[in-house]
Amino acid sequence: MAAGATYEPISTTTITSTQTSHTFTSIAATYTDLVIIINARGASGADVGLQFNSDTGSNYSMTALDANGSSTLSFRRTSQTSMLLNNYATLLTANYSWVSIFSIQNYSNSTTYKSVLARCNNADNDVNAAVGLWRSTAAITSVTVVATNTGFASGATFTLYGIKAA
Repeated sequence: MAAGATYEPISTTTITSTQTSHTFTSIAATYTDLVIIINARGASGADVGLQFNSDTGSNYSMTALDANGSSTLSFRRTSQTSMLLNNYATLLTANYSWVSIFSIQNYSNSTTYKSVLARCNNADNDVNAAVGLWRSTAAITSVTVVATNTGFASGATFTLYGIKAA
């Protein structure tokens, strides 16, 4: 398949004021996978994660690797109310621009739990790779990107892509 033919832009939003979350709604089940790309600065230090279909129950878990140029670590979170996909608050601070890419596999399947591969990084300070799990067989129809503390600063861009054929 030709380069660029697989990804189809579904929605792009640039926020004009500080927000603690952004939601993509009414996601059609016409793709095989979803990809969310976020380019942002934070209003202050924060973790970034996902919630699906407005589910705030303890149905999320993740495992991650993190590095900052001088040290590395791994960590795991289970039974969380959102799929937090980074560890260091420096990923989302006023001092650093950062990019996160969330790949959501098989999102419309109604017989399996949903998994996410994530890469979050800023060139100044930190890189993070994670895998997350949402323990639900429901098809994903909405995704909320959440930030702890004071959230995403004005100018953050959220883009959702559908993958036509993975």
